[in-house]
Amino acid sequence: METRSGVSRNYIVIAVIVVVLVAIGGYAVATMYASPSKSTSTTSGSSSSTSTVGTSTLSSTSVVPLTLPTNPPTNNSASVVNIGYYANLNHAPALIGLSNGDFQKFVGPSTKIQTTLFTSGGPEMTALVAGKINIAYVGPDPAVNAFLASNGTALQIISGVANGGAVFVVRNASNINSVSDFKGKVFAAPGVGNTQDIALRHYLELNGYVPGVNVTVQDTPNANIVTLMTEGKIDGAWVPEPWGEILVATAGGHIFLDESSLWPNGFSTTELVVSTSFMKAHPDVVREVLEANLYEIEFIQNHPQQAAVILNNVLGNLTGGPIGLSIVQSALTRLSFTNSPLEASVLQQAQNAYKLGDLGSVAPTASSLSGIYNLSMLNSLLSEYGLPQVTG
Repeated sequence: METRSGVSRNYIVIAVIVVVLVAIGGYAVATMYASPSKSTSTTSGSSSSTSTVGTSTLSSTSVVPLTLPTNPPTNNSASVVNIGYYANLNHAPALIGLSNGDFQKFVGPSTKIQTTLFTSGGPEMTALVAGKINIAYVGPDPAVNAFLASNGTALQIISGVANGGAVFVVRNASNINSVSDFKGKVFAAPGVGNTQDIALRHYLELNGYVPGVNVTVQDTPNANIVTLMTEGKIDGAWVPEPWGEILVATAGGHIFLDESSLWPNGFSTTELVVSTSFMKAHPDVVREVLEANLYEIEFIQNHPQQAAVILNNVLGNLTGGPIGLSIVQSALTRLSFTNSPLEASVLQQAQNAYKLGDLGSVAPTASSLSGIYNLSMLNSLLSEYGLPQVTG
């Protein structure tokens, strides 16, 4: 009896110890996964333990979820803000956030968001400089061109948006198998001075071709490019997504070159810019739009399939016809979204444009372009959310 009683007491002691250890462990786990929250509204992020806004991955113990505001501002300094963008996947944060009302939620009821749809960067930057739009999603080449043409006074890059998502598609029937087959061919890009136009002409020049001499380059909107290739009137086109995938799926083309292969460290295809005058007059509204852009980038990263469905619907509405979910999903594999402006690629693209005669008489340098970046507001937001800083 005495032995059995002693054994029973030992079991009781062990059981108590186990219960205590389980309780302590449960508290530790709960503490470890608790993270601060900016508001109680539904977060755009996933429930996983990482966040990938920007180019870094951080433990959620240091990251504050990006959420829709529960108490949007009601006394902004501007009654209206006009945002320019394109019907391209490279502008996905704008496509989603402007169509579903997320941007308006960040800006609040005291500022009305108006939008203007463009097909290329040149006309968009002309509108920005003229004050017809205030904030723009645009490729780096038109932004740099407008900045240098205004002696650095017209605009500022306040965030990066997209990395990659541009391809050179050739028509199958054109029998282009290598660069040696380019002679006498007709190629297209979305607009004069557009980022893809610069990329195409630079690539041709590197391979010994001169537009107007031994090849032809036409500048026309993306939708027209699809028609021209379908009708056999062009042999290839350098376009942003989803237009590259559309050419493959519907116009008898195939991808000759993914531009990302030319940029081992990534390359910018979209920046978020603001007119300098609007930034000075209405920094509160700019910050709200910037925060909305961050929110949508995280949403796309954490919910790619849901984002693809939304983007397919929005692009279909904007272009007047269905795109196709499989086309959008495939196109999205060739680009990523980041708040980094990828400044090294911006400089290189500017230098490529200069060599083509598109940026005046003075070659752009890191010093001459340093003033184009105003990332203090972005870095303030990133710090607030526990995310890595960016440079420019």
